[in-house]
Amino acid sequence: MSNSDTMANRWVRFQNRLYARLSQRRKPVSGFVGQPEPRTVGSFARGRQLVAGNLLFAGYLVEAPDTGLWEVAAPNAAFDDERHGFAWLDDLAAVGDAAAREKAQRWVWGWIETHGKGQGPGWAPDLTGRRLIRWINHALFLLRGMDEAHSRLFFRSLSQQTWFLSKRWHAATPGLPRFEALAGLVQAGLALEGMDEIADPAVRALARECQTQIDAQGGIPTRNPEELLDVFTLLTWTSAALGEVGRGTPAAQMEAIKRIAPTLRSLRHADGALARFHGGGRGVEGRLEQALAQSGVKPAPTGGLAMGYARLSAARTTVIADAARPPTGAASYNGHASTLAFELTSGRRPLIVNCGSGASFGLEWRRAGRATPSHSTLCLGGFSSARLAAPAKGSAHEALVDGPHLVPAEFEHGPHGVRLMAGHDGYVRVFGLTHARTLELRFDGRELSGEDNLLSLDGKARRQYDRALEASHLEGVGFDIRFHLHPDVDVALDLGGSAVSMALKSGEIWVFRHDGAAKLALEPSVYLEKGRLKPRATKQIVLSGRAIGYATRIRWTLSKAQDTAYAVRDVHRDEPDFD
Repeated sequence: MSNSDTMANRWVRFQNRLYARLSQRRKPVSGFVGQPEPRTVGSFARGRQLVAGNLLFAGYLVEAPDTGLWEVAAPNAAFDDERHGFAWLDDLAAVGDAAAREKAQRWVWGWIETHGKGQGPGWAPDLTGRRLIRWINHALFLLRGMDEAHSRLFFRSLSQQTWFLSKRWHAATPGLPRFEALAGLVQAGLALEGMDEIADPAVRALARECQTQIDAQGGIPTRNPEELLDVFTLLTWTSAALGEVGRGTPAAQMEAIKRIAPTLRSLRHADGALARFHGGGRGVEGRLEQALAQSGVKPAPTGGLAMGYARLSAARTTVIADAARPPTGAASYNGHASTLAFELTSGRRPLIVNCGSGASFGLEWRRAGRATPSHSTLCLGGFSSARLAAPAKGSAHEALVDGPHLVPAEFEHGPHGVRLMAGHDGYVRVFGLTHARTLELRFDGRELSGEDNLLSLDGKARRQYDRALEASHLEGVGFDIRFHLHPDVDVALDLGGSAVSMALKSGEIWVFRHDGAAKLALEPSVYLEKGRLKPRATKQIVLSGRAIGYATRIRWTLSKAQDTAYAVRDVHRDEPDFD
């Protein structure tokens, strides 16, 4: 099976190369049907770094002030993917001055000269779709001041890439890569003169993907919030492009947009960032607000889970918890063993976080980030609640296996706040114990009270627990409940080591207390953040103990200090950096 998988990958790459070279025979288009309008959101800070020659792609920084982008040796495949995808063009356009334009023009026409004839790793369907969207979005920025010869080269390359994509989009992996390929094909077909016949089948194919990949609750199989935002953004962009040429959006696509919008709103913290689960980050700043506004879907009350996540919110405090089974199969290649983990944000300041995806820092960090100890939840016996399977020969993908099957979750409105009650059976097979967690956020947003229980629920589970207890020489099964803190939180043990005080940059003070059933400690942790050169050091609160008996209960609270005001004027500015 591994050999066939390797052969299949080789065949896909061969087909990509073949059609990339065949695309050179295509007749060039002469221009655009209308005037393209930029829809993408870039980072001014990243744009300034690019103008200075600091290339930060996939966690690698290459300083190349006097070197062309395509002359730089890529440290790894992810670096190559980022530069060939041209999302960095958004950042240069965000700067928008003469120096940024000159850099963008040099790199775009440099790609045409170096890779435009079908060479290099950039001729993959998802990267081609991403690249086409950027070239079309920023065409006015790119073509300003260019002579007719350069314009002809630009439109010839657009024509070739569009034809290639029309033949190869189906080879993109279902999910975000295929949405990128089809969205690029739709926008190119609509924007370029004489490409109408390519746009129509792409519009229909995109509608079919919406039906198969977006579930009834507006979620996707990977359960990655940032991926869902990327898909949603692509759908709103293509919908806007259809509207600009007087065409309607297919019903399946429009319905998908309407389903996704409330889900994304539920996955958004008080600071506007997405919850970081299953390989996803906080999202490109401003993209979520822009996409929601462009969708035209009005906010509406939602109940229950959103893509398997539970959201508790009150008075600018948000808690988002992973309350469903982890993804499985191919959808789990970036999945995390994060069941019942939560994040808490107060106003504009994240307090409790998960470590995040370490993919940009190498394989070991990526594996560490996927393990249960890297999440703000209970870890039993040093084991993760789901295991990483060994990758097939010739593949780097590690699926999640042996994860929780039963993850019941329900909400309850109590006299003091909203309560989430959830549990999972990820530890039953080895230890005979079910992890049950209750989270209650007070109506004023000033306190989150939590309770973690380890329970043997039936005879079979108790027999398994007895075996685990014997293996521990009757000392009990060790557990750790972790609360990872954001790096900007200033933390210290308090009250003789029985509590932890946490100061946010806004001036708010939060205090962590517990019932004394476990040992409290402050330990080192890391915050794995995309766009950084290395992991950021931070701290974690850890409650440690041993489960002795068929029921173990640990209670804890996170609450604002009494002298913290109800409303804090948060004026501290976050200056972006690339450390």
